[in-house]
Amino acid sequence: MSFADDINSGPVIRDRRRIDPVTGQVRDPGSSAEAPSSAGGAGPQPGQGDRGKHASAGSGGQPGSPADAGGSGGADQDISDEVATLTKQLTERTFDLQRLQAEYANYRKRVDRDRQAVREQALASVLTELLPALDDIGRAREHGELSGGFKSVADSLEATVSKLGLQTYAEKGDPFDPTVHEALMHSFSTDVSEPTCVQILQPGYKIGDRILRPARVAVAEPGGESADETEESPQQAPADGGS
Repeated sequence: MSFADDINSGPVIRDRRRIDPVTGQVRDPGSSAEAPSSAGGAGPQPGQGDRGKHASAGSGGQPGSPADAGGSGGADQDISDEVATLTKQLTERTFDLQRLQAEYANYRKRVDRDRQAVREQALASVLTELLPALDDIGRAREHGELSGGFKSVADSLEATVSKLGLQTYAEKGDPFDPTVHEALMHSFSTDVSEPTCVQILQPGYKIGDRILRPARVAVAEPGGESADETEESPQQAPADGGS
């Protein structure tokens, strides 16, 4: 190498420091840090690394910056909206279940009521057909003809219909009630103070509050004396005219 070449190449600087002044890290002895660099080279200038670090730190953002706060606020709003939506759906489903439960309860009551009505209707139809036989048994008992095997059959039949709910009503002396009595005979009497059943021609039958057949009775009303006076007055009228 000539002297001119040495002048053009300039001085050679070798950095043998163990600590890198730019990064602050321990250098590897075999790294390229020992490579020669010229004074006017493109190597890092003093203070240039620090400015780079500050720039990178500034560009990365800090925790709690306005951008982070906005992101967390948006997430909270989304969660609140989702909770409100789920609460509304839960309320609607609860209301639907309550409505279905009420409808089912009403359906069961209606079915039970209809089933009971059908049972009573069928039972009433059967017992109504047996009423003539029960009337014959009652007349035979009144005449003293109910004895022997016929008496056993009659007692068994009456016990059976009683278990099924058939009831007999109407007795002599009961007040006359047109809703449950059928008047076949009518008279006046001084022994009564209101329309009264003085004779039971046929007993009445019912199941609970349902009348299968009204009782057929003879009714007496008060006012016998006034009736007699009314009958005598027409007979006295001709005598007065003759005088």
